[in-house]
Formats: sequence, structure tokens, C-alpha cells
Amino acid sequence: MKTSLLAALALMLVLEGILPFLAPAVWRETFRKMTEMSDGQLRFVGLTSMLGGLLLLYLIN
Repeated sequence: MKTSLLAALALMLVLEGILPFLAPAVWRETFRKMTEMSDGQLRFVGLTSMLGGLLLLYLIN
């Protein structure tokens, strides 16, 4: 279990680093836009991301 969690964390870090590595200007602009969002909008983005992750986990298991 511990190995799987570490592997998942490592994969998440790789995926998170792809956009800033390949297109830093796009990543910076996206980040700037997110800082201008309201708390409710950010919560919705977070909730959508979590639900998408849970759905993906359900589909692959």
C-alpha cells in the first residue's frame, strides 16, 4: 500500500510538472487567472478535480 501511494504521488508530480515545463507562459497565465477566481469558483474546480479522480480510480479498479 505504501509503495502504491508513493508511486501515485510521484506520478502526480510528473503530470503536474508537464505544463510548466512545456508551456510556461500558458501555465503562468492560467495560474494568474485562478488567483482572480472567487473562493466558490476555486472550490468548484477542486471538487470537480476530486470527483474526476475518484471516478478514474473507480474505473481502473
